[in-house]
Amino acid sequence: MSHAIAAPADALSGIARQIVWNRLIAVVEEQAMTLLRTAFSPIVRECGDLSAGVFDTHGRMLAQAVTGTPGHINSMARSVGHFMRHFPLETMRPGDVYICNDPWMGTGHLNDFVLVTPTFLDGECVATFACTSHLVDIGGLGMAPDGQDVYAEGLYIPMLKVIDEGTVNATVMAFVRANSRSPVEAEGDVYSLIACNQVGCDRLVELMREFGLTSLDEVAADILGSSEEAVRAAIRELPQGTWSNTMRIDGLEAPVDLSATLTIADGGVRVDYAGTSAASRFGINVPLTYCEAYTVFGLACAIAPRVPNNHGSLEPYTVTAPADSILNAQKPAPVVSRHVIGQMLPDVVFGCLHQAIPGRVPAEGTSCIWNVTMGGKGGPFGRFTINSVHNGGTGARPAKDGLSTTAYPSGVRGTPVEITESTSPLRFRRKEYRIDSGGAGATRGGLGQAMEIENRQGEEFTLYAAYDRIDHPPRGRAGGVAGMAGRVYLNDGTTLRSKGRQDIPKGCVLMAETSGGGGYGDPLTRPAEAVLADVLDGLISRDAASEVYGVVLDGDALDETGTAERRGERG
Repeated sequence: MSHAIAAPADALSGIARQIVWNRLIAVVEEQAMTLLRTAFSPIVRECGDLSAGVFDTHGRMLAQAVTGTPGHINSMARSVGHFMRHFPLETMRPGDVYICNDPWMGTGHLNDFVLVTPTFLDGECVATFACTSHLVDIGGLGMAPDGQDVYAEGLYIPMLKVIDEGTVNATVMAFVRANSRSPVEAEGDVYSLIACNQVGCDRLVELMREFGLTSLDEVAADILGSSEEAVRAAIRELPQGTWSNTMRIDGLEAPVDLSATLTIADGGVRVDYAGTSAASRFGINVPLTYCEAYTVFGLACAIAPRVPNNHGSLEPYTVTAPADSILNAQKPAPVVSRHVIGQMLPDVVFGCLHQAIPGRVPAEGTSCIWNVTMGGKGGPFGRFTINSVHNGGTGARPAKDGLSTTAYPSGVRGTPVEITESTSPLRFRRKEYRIDSGGAGATRGGLGQAMEIENRQGEEFTLYAAYDRIDHPPRGRAGGVAGMAGRVYLNDGTTLRSKGRQDIPKGCVLMAETSGGGGYGDPLTRPAEAVLADVLDGLISRDAASEVYGVVLDGDALDETGTAERRGERG
């Protein structure tokens, strides 16, 4: 993503402001790297499931670290305003740090802690820094959507001071430790978040002193104004009108319909989710802040991907959903697995945008990450809880194949097998691409993956399942074929539920297969050479090449000398 901003009329002031902007990006990126390098939870340290950013004294996000996930970043952009209503600027003191994990004022579920730290220059508060990360365990029923209200899902922290003028609130830290199955990691992650913000504060003060700034007001006005106008200009180039799309996914008690109506008018885009399924009794519900975060991210990717993400660039987008729908669940609805549905929303709005601006958005992908969250006895501390991130394929793009085993829209990286195996008694017997899982098309969907996981001590362990795209795989676009559906089962053939806590019996092997992305365009128009390359690379089978793509491959065995031609084109 480019972070350039339009220079003002005065060239010298424009250069200075551009340098300050670039330095702000460096500041928030160092802030994020501090969290990444000091976090205890592997999902943060190894996968980048975090956010970091700097905000002005009005609670508006000026800059975000590129490192991080949209669900954290775009919902955190709203969180600071909630903090400032609870703790007005004039009450903040040097050394204060605030904490909260309220899903409706934070980033959507209790496992994400949001911390805010005010920055002082010569006794005046000039900015705040905020950061978020996912804690591996905060008690309750764990990371599975079995609970029927938010109180069953773990420790609920309201808006509190975790540090008061430099003194750590020992009571808050004691509650965090006492409510986690991984108390060392939980406490360590809170201190990592504290350090993350402090680095941002220190670097911002250095920047302001270097440039002789006593306030960020002028810088903020330039950044936010330029960003907002750039997005509105991009929107004005789009056709005006209203388009609708519905996407059905697995859900839990019953399939879920995600219905969107997108309107482009007057330099803005509005998405309304009227017609979407009602809230679930279980924890797959989505707070509106998380719904907005991923909806806006999808819009930004398609409409103005080069404009920096901040309060200004978010302003042209409006997202609404009916209260008590699954995309606007009201407190105290259970929300622990809100990502399973929330991360589908870019696909939903892409279905609208494909009608408005055909040829610019991809086919549907796996979209929701496959967190293989497991727990049980064993490991370095006698008991383990591990949140191992794995991904399916993304949808094919109009001019390029989809990405295999890649998280879009979340952007989190997969957890290295070695990390899971070194921090738990689990062992991965297999982890490889699922051949033929990418949907066929003129451009092919990205592939999913197949994994086999066992407890090397032979003991029972627990799976906290929260998966989708099993009953309703990612659909192709413009004539492309759907991706292969996901699957969760045991090596004895027992099919597991896609959602909910389930015990894996002694001696059994967990088999998890993520879905592939949908294809784009008619498979019969895919170049024969590209089909041959996919066969040689082990991405599609020879049978699929012939039956789906209509490509005949010469020879009994394929190697780099193999040839291919479209059936019916032989002389």
